[in-house]
Amino acid sequence: MVRPQLTTRSVDPTICRRLINAGVHPLLARLWAARGISDPAHAHQTWSAMIPPQQLTHATHAAALLADAIAARKRMLVVADYDCDGATACAVALQALRRMGATVDFLVPDRFETGYGLSPAVVELAVHHPGGRPDLLITVDNGIASVEGVEAARAAGMDVIITDHHLPGDTLPRALAIVNPNQPGCGFPSKHLAGVGVIFYLMLALRAELRRRGAFADDGPRLDDLCDLVALGTVADVVRLDANNRLLVAQGLQRIRKGRMQAGVRALFAVAGRDPRNATAFDLGFALAPRLNAAGRLADMSLGIHCLLTENPDEAAALARQLDTINQERRGIELAMREEALSVLATEAPARAASVCVYRPEWHQGVVGLVASRLKDTYWRPALAFARCDDGTLRGSGRSVPDVHLRDALDLVSKRHPGMILKFGGHAMAAGLTLPEAAYPQFVDTFDAAVRELSGTDRFEPVIQTDGSLEADFATIEVAGLLQQQVWGAGFPAPVFRDTFTVLHQRVLKGKHLKLFLQRGAQRFDAIWFNRNENLPEHTELAYRLDRNEWNGRVTVQLVVEHALPA
Repeated sequence: MVRPQLTTRSVDPTICRRLINAGVHPLLARLWAARGISDPAHAHQTWSAMIPPQQLTHATHAAALLADAIAARKRMLVVADYDCDGATACAVALQALRRMGATVDFLVPDRFETGYGLSPAVVELAVHHPGGRPDLLITVDNGIASVEGVEAARAAGMDVIITDHHLPGDTLPRALAIVNPNQPGCGFPSKHLAGVGVIFYLMLALRAELRRRGAFADDGPRLDDLCDLVALGTVADVVRLDANNRLLVAQGLQRIRKGRMQAGVRALFAVAGRDPRNATAFDLGFALAPRLNAAGRLADMSLGIHCLLTENPDEAAALARQLDTINQERRGIELAMREEALSVLATEAPARAASVCVYRPEWHQGVVGLVASRLKDTYWRPALAFARCDDGTLRGSGRSVPDVHLRDALDLVSKRHPGMILKFGGHAMAAGLTLPEAAYPQFVDTFDAAVRELSGTDRFEPVIQTDGSLEADFATIEVAGLLQQQVWGAGFPAPVFRDTFTVLHQRVLKGKHLKLFLQRGAQRFDAIWFNRNENLPEHTELAYRLDRNEWNGRVTVQLVVEHALPA
């Protein structure tokens, strides 16, 4: 395991005072200033502060096309993706379109049969869909790279509207409209919308278009009641939580905490053993999302989409239990694969590799991305894990460190060695690819060279950014609750404080968690370090999170330790 360095975020005191004068809690003011919030208005999380849909390129045009299709009673089919973002995006699209009078069904590709996105194989499935041959395909969380798929749809007499957030390739598909903040020429201020955020924006634009046409007797259907799904998909896809995304997530969490959520979301909270009244972004990302993602990894994401769509609480509970069972199976498979990968790399990995690649033909295709994520954390290098497909090709999934844009590295390999990578796509931090099996040994070397070339180094140092010392007056239950209510996540990390403590008592729980009793000045704290079974010296500098611990109806302050240095 690579040992991280601790640093402290800098804070501009002038900005901090400005936020405090605007009524922001002094600790929040310091934390927000350290994360780039300089204007109190940027912290507003009301709907009125949301970037207007008309600023999203082609959203107005696509909305007009959808309105025409509804008026003409055309049959629509939503083509989803098999992860949590794709599932929530599909559910938002179907619920909103049906409320606005559309005839619409959905199709989610099979990870193992047809692969990702609107491929020609998926178009063939659409043509023979049980709900009837569609006139219009609407992609959610995919499609920007589906050049061949869109051509196949056109040849089959079907129009296509693409909604996506992934980075485009050199050629854009010939769709009727492409709604994607990352397409060339789009000036939308937030480039970090998740797939579910993009379709939510398009549904808002469609409602505005239908209002303009006088399609509703009133203002039309409410769409803000779908924001629990928007929040779930946004957090699950680990997109940067800029101001606009934090607004969307905050609105979703507010509804969840008030008990105003989809039946499926409520059922997922129940099987995860989490209380929606205290819902956080952490719950969405680490309790609900894995249960939905498990369906796409091991089975059929249709199960997850039906869970999010049903209005029947009993059906939602039954579907959520199925998802929970699949997730338990996924955990077992992932653990076995991870242990094998670590064993292999302990004997096979080059001593100075800038990257990590591992392949076993018998591994599960749906879980390689999780293994790559664990390897990235362990070695702190870009990591790729591969499994063999039925057609003999290798399907890989990767995760990267902040110093290396993973998709750019794969693009460089593809350009330098045409034909080595059959297809690839993704983001800076996560990507997928397909290789001929014979190309794997050479790919390992060329990928490592690409990582070195793009980063200029062969060693990456993990850094834990902290927020410095936690003022004694703020180490309270009330402040812990205040922090818990905020939206933290990718690009807007949860606060980690840094202080020196005296260890008064320590013991290992269940053989794997270190329970601590600490003192700092006159204050004493309970603390826990998860997945740590080695004792600490008497005087230790700790990086930690301030948390609320609820046990037997009693709420106390608890410190959750992230890292330690000898004092």
